[in-house]
Amino acid sequence: MDFKQLESEADKIIGRYEEKRAAMLPLLWLVQEKFGYIPPEGEQWVGERIGVSIAHVREVVSFYTLYHTKPIGKHHIQVCTTLPCLLKGAKRVLAQLEERLGIGAGQTTPDGKVTLSTVECLCACEAAPATQINERYVGPLTPETLNQVLDHVLKTPETHDWLVDSARAELVEARANVRPSTGSGRTEFQPYVSTEGPVLSKRFRSAEGAWFDAYAADGGYQAAKQALTSTPAQVIETVLKSNLRGLGGAGFPTGKKWGFIPKDNPKPKFLVVNADEGEPGTFKDRYILERDPHALIEGMIIAAYAIGSHKAYIYIRGEYVRPAQRFAKAMEEARGKGWIGKNIQGSGFDLEIVIHRGAGAYICGEETALLTSLEGGKGFPKLKPPFPAISGLFKCPTIVNNVETLACVPPIIRNGPEWFAKLGTAKQGGTRLFSLCGHVVRPGLYEAPVAVTLKDLIFDSRYAGGVRAGKKLKAVIPGGISAKILTAEEINVAMDFDSLMAAGTMAGSAGVIVMDETTCIVQALWSASHFFKDESCGQCSPCREGTGWVFKIMDRILKGQGRPHDLDALLSVAGNMEGKTICVFADAAAWPVQSYIQKFRSEFEHHIATGRCELAVRGELVEPRTDRHPSTNSG
Repeated sequence: MDFKQLESEADKIIGRYEEKRAAMLPLLWLVQEKFGYIPPEGEQWVGERIGVSIAHVREVVSFYTLYHTKPIGKHHIQVCTTLPCLLKGAKRVLAQLEERLGIGAGQTTPDGKVTLSTVECLCACEAAPATQINERYVGPLTPETLNQVLDHVLKTPETHDWLVDSARAELVEARANVRPSTGSGRTEFQPYVSTEGPVLSKRFRSAEGAWFDAYAADGGYQAAKQALTSTPAQVIETVLKSNLRGLGGAGFPTGKKWGFIPKDNPKPKFLVVNADEGEPGTFKDRYILERDPHALIEGMIIAAYAIGSHKAYIYIRGEYVRPAQRFAKAMEEARGKGWIGKNIQGSGFDLEIVIHRGAGAYICGEETALLTSLEGGKGFPKLKPPFPAISGLFKCPTIVNNVETLACVPPIIRNGPEWFAKLGTAKQGGTRLFSLCGHVVRPGLYEAPVAVTLKDLIFDSRYAGGVRAGKKLKAVIPGGISAKILTAEEINVAMDFDSLMAAGTMAGSAGVIVMDETTCIVQALWSASHFFKDESCGQCSPCREGTGWVFKIMDRILKGQGRPHDLDALLSVAGNMEGKTICVFADAAAWPVQSYIQKFRSEFEHHIATGRCELAVRGELVEPRTDRHPSTNSG
């Protein structure tokens, strides 16, 4: 294998980072994109380029699910089998694929053309059941549309892969009827997406995205101009007064977080954008990156100026190929208009932005794990304190903000903090993008005030329009799969951070997963426990062992082999995980166990007593395969 042809591009990549080893993930992507996988020689070459041992490169490759150590098929079909897709028929999709291709999950067709695997959440939950075929998301898949897609996969000439044509990279129609384009075999996806604003969704109308001219015509970059003529302290105070809270899930006041950056520290300051969206049930950040990327760029400029940073990194989920491409295009436009680079708009303020692509690890959504990954390592969380604002990326002061959080900043500066604060509650200003999926009439992305009730989001005609097919509501997860479950009787609660906390759950990422009366809660917890077992980074024993034990017990119960003491054992394991690890992943894995059993214990007891579920024959939620990755994948 000739790696000389990669050296010029490798030098450019390494030059973007303060430390060579931070180029680890992009160099591995460079090798894989060239050869189709990462051979041992590629690992050695990467190690030599950045000055680390091949053992370290090997452990990084093995940590991330998107890197392959052996060749895979020309078409890689990855079926999402996490809860939102299971609720909508992922098992059926997988079975149909296996029958049509003649292979099982984790295998490649004898001609080497197609590899089939199952994966955790793709965050295309509005299009459930969904798959990713190479770089393209496809869904929701009916038996008919799946056959249509497979026809083109199997018949496409080797020289032209229609599935990775970014100009045609759309999802299947979700809102009304599936309507293939004439002659092309292409199917398009038009979910319900809010477009009325007032904060985040005003430019979501076009699936092709809002580019610089349209953004500027709508007042874009005026807030950045205003901020650059203010002092950093004034900008921080404005954001603080707005009551903007972190919308990645933690809900910490954004202005307060920015204020933690030490003023007397001589080291460089960094802004890092967390675009590693991976919480099942959540897809909001993908829409911002694809449809309004300039809003994020403007928010980054303002945030970087406020904290005194001249270098920003955006860590984009590895599966989000089109969002990354669109953000890169917006960056080129912004640079061409003088909004990125040296002396922005003659202000004397400099800012460079680097796109860093992840490689498949849910844990990297945790801010310190993201920083470890960005520095070229496995995505292991770090102990806090010190917090990133004191010692973060490259041991320098760092602010990590979510995509949606930063996209709120320009409207705050432009319209004033009082305007934003009045849209929300006394302690949380503004609106949020709520991702609604599962058993609802109209899955989609809805912008609403944070004080909107969960009941209204599900049943109001302005939003999801009720439970599908006239079924009764059974349960709801209000903030992504980590949030504690609520029963149908508990949904008259506001969706702000404080109200949901008072209700015994959390707002989290605002990913709302709705389950109707046909859902088996035991199988739902099986799915959640499988997700957390798969995604634990393994650094802390209580989490590594606890998630494994929880899944083993749940798997046994689901197979009709449950024991009378299993529920108490599950609660004991969950209690021994909670609050005993470096990050809150173990807590997030424990909360579903505790809440599902607490609120639906009789259903679990029925499973254990009878060895079967009366609901399984009526619902979509049935046990998926557990062999998630192909044998050629490093897993």
